[in-house]
Amino acid sequence: MATAKIEAGGHISINTTIRKLNYYIGERLIKVYPIAVGKPSTPTPAGSYKVKNKIVNPGGVLGTRWIGLTIPGGNYGIHGNNNPSSIGQAVSLGCIRMHNHHIEELFPCVYIGTPVHIYVRSEQVTTPAFKHVSGINLTGGSNRKTYTVRPGDTLWKIAKSFNVNLNQLILTNNITDPNTIAVGQTIFIP
Repeated sequence: MATAKIEAGGHISINTTIRKLNYYIGERLIKVYPIAVGKPSTPTPAGSYKVKNKIVNPGGVLGTRWIGLTIPGGNYGIHGNNNPSSIGQAVSLGCIRMHNHHIEELFPCVYIGTPVHIYVRSEQVTTPAFKHVSGINLTGGSNRKTYTVRPGDTLWKIAKSFNVNLNQLILTNNITDPNTIAVGQTIFIP
């Protein structure tokens, strides 16, 4: 099966609750993939990590590609699988499983050191959040304020608390749907 070419050099955000892997370039969502995650007794560890290694054709339950992560205390990664019906389920020992054709598409876009943020969120909020592990403010200037979204926040409440225009807040953060900000998401204050 031919794979579509996607842009390299981004970051990955994984929501273990809705079982989706999101690939970004900057703040722009490039692609969303369905995944399988750790079962309740061996959950996928939440946190901010990086890609530490990559293997082509690791075989067996790992499918056609392996992307190892810097998760302490185990050998965790994003990989293909030999059981496509497991995608969408919480069935692994903590790794993130993808369809082989999906990991083959993502694999060349991911480099050693690529940031990966894994989080747990209720299914009511489906927009991924990504907190930059590098700490780089992509909107310029080190004097720019940031705010991390908390439960119950809305863009309107954030705009009001910082005394800024709601539309300017939306434009500054390149937000396509102001009703779907996510807990843990970093908001840049204009």
